[in-house]
Amino acid sequence: MSIRLTDFRNEPYADFSDPANAAAMREALALVRSHFGREYDLRLGQERHRTESLLDSINPSYPNEVVGRHHKATAALAAEAVNSANTYFHVWAATPATTRVEMLRRAAQILRRRKFEFNAWLVLEAGKSWIEAEADVSEAIDFCDYYALLMLRLDDPEPLVQLPGERNTLRYLPLGVGVVIPPWNFPLAILVGMTTAALVSGNTVVVKPSSDTPTIAAKFAEVLDEAGFPPESFTMMVGSGAEVGDLLVDHHRTRFISFTGSREVGLRINERAAKTQPGQIWIKRVIAEMGGKDAIIVNDDADLDAAAAGVVASAFGYQGQKCSACSRLILHEKVYGAFLDEIVERTRVLRIGPADDPANDMGPVINERSRKSILKYIEIGKEEGRLLAGGAAAPGEGFYIEPTIIADVPPSARIFQEEIFGPVLAVTPARDFEHALELANDSEYGLTGAAYTRDPERLRLAADRFHVGNLYLNRKCTGAMVGAHPFGGFNMSGTDSKAGGPDYLFWFVQAKSIAEKTG
Repeated sequence: MSIRLTDFRNEPYADFSDPANAAAMREALALVRSHFGREYDLRLGQERHRTESLLDSINPSYPNEVVGRHHKATAALAAEAVNSANTYFHVWAATPATTRVEMLRRAAQILRRRKFEFNAWLVLEAGKSWIEAEADVSEAIDFCDYYALLMLRLDDPEPLVQLPGERNTLRYLPLGVGVVIPPWNFPLAILVGMTTAALVSGNTVVVKPSSDTPTIAAKFAEVLDEAGFPPESFTMMVGSGAEVGDLLVDHHRTRFISFTGSREVGLRINERAAKTQPGQIWIKRVIAEMGGKDAIIVNDDADLDAAAAGVVASAFGYQGQKCSACSRLILHEKVYGAFLDEIVERTRVLRIGPADDPANDMGPVINERSRKSILKYIEIGKEEGRLLAGGAAAPGEGFYIEPTIIADVPPSARIFQEEIFGPVLAVTPARDFEHALELANDSEYGLTGAAYTRDPERLRLAADRFHVGNLYLNRKCTGAMVGAHPFGGFNMSGTDSKAGGPDYLFWFVQAKSIAEKTG
């Protein structure tokens, strides 16, 4: 079988300027609202559990609205989930890869059929705009289709060199029980990508979704059920990191942890996973994506209109709550003043308000804790630089913050070095392109970056020296596409596991070499 990954095609985005699509989206929002406040049981194999503790997820645009009420796991249930997943692992691992692939392709079709509904859940539980929600669901579909192709290729690997008198083969075996800890900012796409990569490779998983977006995870569990994945192959388990997160990571039956989130939590997981527990017979594998402090360089010879559009989209799309978001802008000193004027003008016309209104460019940040943290950084930034736009909470009952630009920021400033995860852009001048690269690389992170210049030699220089896992030349630094932009970062941005790339499934398997004497 010859698997051509270049034959893969990304899921097309719905055009909401089409009245039919806009009407379908409004209908989906009404449908989802009609399910607000429903209780969701814990699922553990065939069993459903209710506990004494409930977690309420809320609509960040209207915090008085309860999206879903979720029964929280206890430590005993978390341990049972890992043990049950370990018991079923041998059955699931023995399931033919082609069967698992068929299930995954069915999951993609179900997501397509329910696309506007999932868009609506993302708008109402995660505060995404219609367009950002559409991109999230489309990426989830892409992960399903792409990883199905990868599994077929993994199931039929390239032949080995055949020695005289031997038959030499290589097989890829699943690892075991995986703990999947997805983030709230891409609560469907990253959840789907991490979970399905593990499942289609033959692993069983215990998924602990974000406490901010558990309803989206519960809805994806419905998709897996309908697609035919055995309920014993996956567990969706809402619970606190303190009560069940550490237990899941530490458990001696946990074989790997797939995590996307903050640097602090990622490093904690890595440290805990490195400690061998009694009864543990393997070295646990950690697949981690831990954020970034991403920079865009704009040189004096760049297409300044295109660069301004790219910077504003990268900095303030989904309220700056992407690990790939531009939070540092490094400008050639010759265009510094004029370019600042341009992006300030573009920023001031952005509309802020409820995410379910498509007229708004920006919705809320995810929760009150996040808003307080971002506003604290803005106050720090006012001391470290010159405020040009924003700088405060925006009016409304949701968790709104004005898109904020702070200029003249020194490289040592906290807002230039620390991940803020909100709509805050720090700007600093550079003497020339090489100086700009030095400033861009002055970070403990290394996830995404972009450079705008018309000079081919400078583009080559950026390709060689801009130390990030995902580099974009003459385009924005957000919006990675499955299959085209394998995603993952360097340094404190994580393990550079390259989600949506040709090598991703190797993180979820181990290779077994078999040599048979034939003569």
